[in-house]
Amino acid sequence: MTDMTFGAAPARDDVESVLARWWRTVDRWSVGAVLALAVIGLVLGLAASVPLAERNGLAPFHYVTRQAAFAAVGLGLMFWLSLQSPAMVRRIGVIGFAGAFAALCLLPFLGTDFGKGAVRWYSLGFASLQPSEFLKPFLVVFCAWLMAAGFERNGPPGKTLSLLVVATAAGLLAMQPDFGQAMLTLTAWGVMYFVAGASLPLLAGLTALTGAAGVFAYTRSEHLARRIDGFLAAEVDPRTQLGYAADAIRQGGYFGVGVGEGSVKTILPDAHTDFIIAVAAEEYGLVLCLFVIALFLLLTLRALARLAHERDHFVRLAGCGLAALIGLQAFVNMGVAVRLLPAKGMTLPFISYGGSSMLAAGIVMGMLLALTRRRPQRDVTDALEGEG
Repeated sequence: MTDMTFGAAPARDDVESVLARWWRTVDRWSVGAVLALAVIGLVLGLAASVPLAERNGLAPFHYVTRQAAFAAVGLGLMFWLSLQSPAMVRRIGVIGFAGAFAALCLLPFLGTDFGKGAVRWYSLGFASLQPSEFLKPFLVVFCAWLMAAGFERNGPPGKTLSLLVVATAAGLLAMQPDFGQAMLTLTAWGVMYFVAGASLPLLAGLTALTGAAGVFAYTRSEHLARRIDGFLAAEVDPRTQLGYAADAIRQGGYFGVGVGEGSVKTILPDAHTDFIIAVAAEEYGLVLCLFVIALFLLLTLRALARLAHERDHFVRLAGCGLAALIGLQAFVNMGVAVRLLPAKGMTLPFISYGGSSMLAAGIVMGMLLALTRRRPQRDVTDALEGEG
């Protein structure tokens, strides 16, 4: 009768409706933080990558242009994934894990080391692909699916199966060798395992076992032993990357030496990737570094806060694992630069140069935004329980 009297309301366009619903339910603070990190990455890329491009005989803004393209694709992936339902995130994660795991297994036969001593990449001619970057988010989702299945009546031993999966993946990563990524995946899994209800003694036992494996790797790998010895040395060799990075951070002080006035970018071969925070500290000072740290803290803590009241086992476990990934990777990258951790060869998400890193970061945040969106069913359940 109302429609007959006043006329039916005009139907909104489907795309507009989807976007409006996404904007109402997504964590806007996290979206803003990611965009800010991407912009900072481009600004730092202008400073850090120009000297490298000149040394390699390329156009001055070659790497900046490529980073802008990678950022656009990565942010596009993030947006598309953030529109998906938890069920679709699970499907994408399971399929993605199968593909990334297969690519990781084939690396010793088809991969290349680009002269860096570790076979971690596929050469595509126009670009390179690092499977370990894509394995991380998909592995988290896959393990969360296994763990969540274990909570169902007559379900499989999900925690045990997930441990076997992550141990196999970490072993393959360590064989490259890529101990940093192996430890990152194990730690993210440990966070999910704890959230799933693992006892502290069990986690302590697994941590001790991981430590024993690290000691064994130290005695067997010259590459790892060299990095650990350099980290434990009383003084840093000023001619190493850690030495140059530490000097750049000291030179920058609180407000930096000035835009374009830094010198570490002309010395460090990885100034635009692993040690990008040293460029930020030297040219922009402690202020920018603290702002970057605050953005990563915002991403991690906002996600955990929104997951705190989540009842779906898969959403809670996968979300916590993905939040741990983004936060831990940022901590490791910046921790290496200030010598809190041994050198790992790990990028700073959304800021460091690298196609695989940027796309993988977009996948992590896209899935995390999808899992932390406000869903009507959750709000109704909260209201009913509040009334009770």
